[in-house]
Amino acid sequence: MTARPLCQAEVPSPAWFKSSHSGGEGNECVEVANLHNHGRIAVRDSKDPQGPVLAFPAATFTAFIDEVRGDPA
Repeated sequence: MTARPLCQAEVPSPAWFKSSHSGGEGNECVEVANLHNHGRIAVRDSKDPQGPVLAFPAATFTAFIDEVRGDPA
């Protein structure tokens, strides 16, 4: 499965959240939503909430986060 843009109807609004490391200013943040019913994680630009949304398989997104954090596989 590859990432693909989603329409907003596929992503429930209340599911979006920002990282606790965003600093609260909202200038350079991404928002993430867990799409349980699709088995994917959605990502969007917090400055453009009506803009494009990318969705990644949950396992792929988890591996990405683990790599960013430096967690061993």
